[in-house]
Amino acid sequence: MALTYFKRYRMEIELAGRDLVEPVLPEGYELLAWHPSLVDSHAEAKYQSFRTEIDANVFPCLGDADGCYRLMGEISSKEGFLPEATWLLAWRAGPGEPVEYCGTIQGIRDRQDCGAVQNLGITPPHRGQRLGTMLLAQSMVGFRRSGLARVCLEVTAQNDGAIRLYQRIGFRTVRTVYKAVDVVCAASR
Repeated sequence: MALTYFKRYRMEIELAGRDLVEPVLPEGYELLAWHPSLVDSHAEAKYQSFRTEIDANVFPCLGDADGCYRLMGEISSKEGFLPEATWLLAWRAGPGEPVEYCGTIQGIRDRQDCGAVQNLGITPPHRGQRLGTMLLAQSMVGFRRSGLARVCLEVTAQNDGAIRLYQRIGFRTVRTVYKAVDVVCAASR
């Protein structure tokens, strides 16, 4: 094992003066509001979204199915958990076809009374359709409905796609932080 530091950005956006509207999704997609019966579906979407991404190195639980189930349990039982800002994205190829859960976002109210985005993820087959933008927009509507004026998140500096998404929406970097992680060295495998 070797200690590695991952550079992360804390980004924020003020909701005041922003025209927040619920997104119109492409055909076959549906946003599902939080319900405790969906915790396993959120966890599966989270695992499928992050398991091969840089964030699975930064947060090893994201690269492990059981870790994602534990994480969803922890997030949904936090004192500041916000069901209004927590959404699951579902896709169905056609009538009578099975539902595939392909995106997830969770929101909490942090100690600074900021809406904190937790783990926005879209599964690889569904990327490139602006679904992450739509999921984040829906979550931001929920944060505003919860009475919050500001939304914050952290993103790994190497995650260029996510950073572009957040900047396009209006998030700005307010701080750089470093997360220390023990990672397995290639030589020790």
